[in-house]
Amino acid sequence: MRYKVKAIQAGQMTELELEAANEAELRERLAGQGMQPVSFRAERSFSLKKSDFALSLFTQELIALIEAGLTLVEAVETLKEKSAQDGSRVVLTRIIEGLYQGLPLSRVLSTMPEHFPPLYIATVGSAEKTGHLADALKRYHHYESRLAMVRKKVVSALVYPMVIITIGGAIMLFLLFYVIPKFSQIYASMKTLPFAAQVMLWWGELVHSNGTVIFAAIIGTIAAVVMLLRTQAVQAMLQELFWRIPRLEEYRRLFALTRFYRTVGLLLAGGLSIIAAMDLAAQLLPQNMRLALTRAIVDIKSGQPLSSILPKYGLTTPVSERLLRVGEQSGELATMTERAAQFCDEELERAIEMFTRLFEPILMLIIGVMIGTIVFLLYMPIFELAGNMQ
Repeated sequence: MRYKVKAIQAGQMTELELEAANEAELRERLAGQGMQPVSFRAERSFSLKKSDFALSLFTQELIALIEAGLTLVEAVETLKEKSAQDGSRVVLTRIIEGLYQGLPLSRVLSTMPEHFPPLYIATVGSAEKTGHLADALKRYHHYESRLAMVRKKVVSALVYPMVIITIGGAIMLFLLFYVIPKFSQIYASMKTLPFAAQVMLWWGELVHSNGTVIFAAIIGTIAAVVMLLRTQAVQAMLQELFWRIPRLEEYRRLFALTRFYRTVGLLLAGGLSIIAAMDLAAQLLPQNMRLALTRAIVDIKSGQPLSSILPKYGLTTPVSERLLRVGEQSGELATMTERAAQFCDEELERAIEMFTRLFEPILMLIIGVMIGTIVFLLYMPIFELAGNMQ
């Protein structure tokens, strides 16, 4: 929310505009700048969504400016100058204000969790200890790019089946509400009809008399199902049922392990301890794997090696288990966790390819059988009548 503020600073009255989530935060920010508020008024509210602030673009541009020799404050001010009057400018303004107050960048970002995820903040915080912010941001950007690639593979594997289902459904509606009623008129004048022709005639008469109501009911049902699918409760229930399918559960596990290993590798490369890195990465795991990781962390704190504890709780693959063991022995645990993520990537890609090779033909077969059944019912009476005339 934007506030128009009148405040006293160094004995002088000043007027300024500030962004704050609420009045308490506004007073805290004014006190941090050495100002005594006299009055303030909320001008307008900003409903900032994650899409209003392009985190990936901000990261890439910040890396380029820092590597060009600009200080952090100069880099953010440059980004603010080139930004439009939108949510991005508001976020950059808040970052600049926090930096001028002497706060570290990670502390400023932590006040805007709707735009900066905990992993991003932890990456920046670890870089502040080493002084290599650009390198840390590069690692984070690479991390996000790799995860985006994996997500794209999963989504693309689901797009084709959805297209097939949509086209198949449209063809079914066309056959049911246009083709069959037309064909049924051929059988209306006949006295003796085969069973298939009777079914066609019954459906044709039903569509002629109540076709609009039936079609509206089908469309309304589809719209209601779509609205239900958009609710969080239904999505959570369907996801839980979906992931209980045996083979899909394995794919989900591979995807979770990919994110987990890549996150741990990123944080270890940034200077965090293995316990702190795993605590942060735990939020990326499904509930059952998160509970297993919590128990694993307890064992690791007691001094047991990582390479023997994670397999115990089912948090490795055969390849990643060996890589972790090598990483502990060589002191290159961050590198080996990243390689473990790469191997999980490859295994997940093979699993997705196998899934699509099996699922797409089966789906095509089901839709083909449904459409073929309707076509069979359309033409079978004609063949029967032709046979009886011989």
